[in-house]
Amino acid sequence: MTVRHPPARPTIIRGARIGDGATTDLLLEDGRISQVGSGLSRAGADIVDADGLIALPGLVDLHVHLREPGYEASETVLTGSRAAAAGGFTTVFAMPNTSPVADTAGVVEQELALGEAAGYVHVQPIGAVTVGQKGERLAELGAMASSRARVRVFSDDGFCVFDPLIMRRALEYVKAFDGVVAQHAQDPRLTEGAQMNEGSVSAELGLTGWPAVAEESIIARDVLLAEHVGSRLHVCHLSTAGSVDIIRWAKKRGVNVTAEVTPHHLLLTEELVRGYDARYKVNPPLRRDEDVQAVREGLADGTIDIVATDHAPHPAEAKSCEWQAAANGMVGLESALRVVHQAMVQTGMLSWDDVARVMSAAPARIGRLDDAGTPLAVGAAASLTLSAPAPTRTFGRDDLRGRSVNSPYLGRELPGEVRWTFFRGAATVTDGVVAPTMGEERA
Repeated sequence: MTVRHPPARPTIIRGARIGDGATTDLLLEDGRISQVGSGLSRAGADIVDADGLIALPGLVDLHVHLREPGYEASETVLTGSRAAAAGGFTTVFAMPNTSPVADTAGVVEQELALGEAAGYVHVQPIGAVTVGQKGERLAELGAMASSRARVRVFSDDGFCVFDPLIMRRALEYVKAFDGVVAQHAQDPRLTEGAQMNEGSVSAELGLTGWPAVAEESIIARDVLLAEHVGSRLHVCHLSTAGSVDIIRWAKKRGVNVTAEVTPHHLLLTEELVRGYDARYKVNPPLRRDEDVQAVREGLADGTIDIVATDHAPHPAEAKSCEWQAAANGMVGLESALRVVHQAMVQTGMLSWDDVARVMSAAPARIGRLDDAGTPLAVGAAASLTLSAPAPTRTFGRDDLRGRSVNSPYLGRELPGEVRWTFFRGAATVTDGVVAPTMGEERA
């Protein structure tokens, strides 16, 4: 199904502050920023009063689970796109753990088409590394790369590419089209039955521990493989202080590796597990306070390249159960910018220009998208978000725009608010309200 959207009206954004820089006007027309300056005018243009708002390039999320096809009870491309727009995102990369798995050109092209029909954001499919994400043989990497979806990121996320020979072959293969393998770093043997971070809290609660070394050992192996092959490696949802040290070492060595951290690993700790609230059950698990401080420092000094949400929606029954039976995962698109604001901007560890880098420019670069994450300048795509840095208010269910509500931030005070999101010149969020008619709900 294709939904045809009317062309966006010319829009003048009046008096926005561009990151940490000056206040200016922006004229959006024909999907581009056509003018930047003071006192802009255009006959018939809509006017947006952006006084006091911070303008950032449309946010780009390299790690999102949209669940469609196959798991529409949790999320669809349409509902996930609405959640993304509400959070200030204009591009999301959709992980391949769907049913069928996105391991062929046909499935990734279907996902691309679903995103185009929804119309809120650009949905860029990620292809599976192995057939069915089973880790046994390589998927159709070349076919997905040359398809209409132009896949450049490949991941078995949810599963680790554990076989070192398969991982080496994948790294070698993607070099042909400047692709990247995004690894879910988790040694499956070291995490059998694991329920939370391994340490004093897991021992006290009697829950099977998830050791940091299960993540760190895979990262260490893979940066050496990437160096040997001369290929690009991306590390998903890095969560431990030791992992930060390994990435820092690898970058100093010249390895072509990038890494991401989730908003929840920047803010939340294992102490939250004491209440057995399954909203806090996630893979990798919430870690120690020392790890939270280490990943913050790694993001601030550039060791960690980007923030990615790992938005993982689940139906209520998957979380409203005993801890051991609950699914891993949290929704995060709507809250990501506010969490980064609290954890990194309010602490003085990142500026707003840095936020634009780690949540827009760098993820677009890693994913090889030329028309996303670009500075707000004449000729750039008119995809941007306007955020109010104040006030601080409680994050509630009304803030969620996706199909699932498994957010760890419900009831938590978070700063700021996305007021406007523009995707290719069209307002998908207007004064804090997601546009209701961008796409059509599907059965």
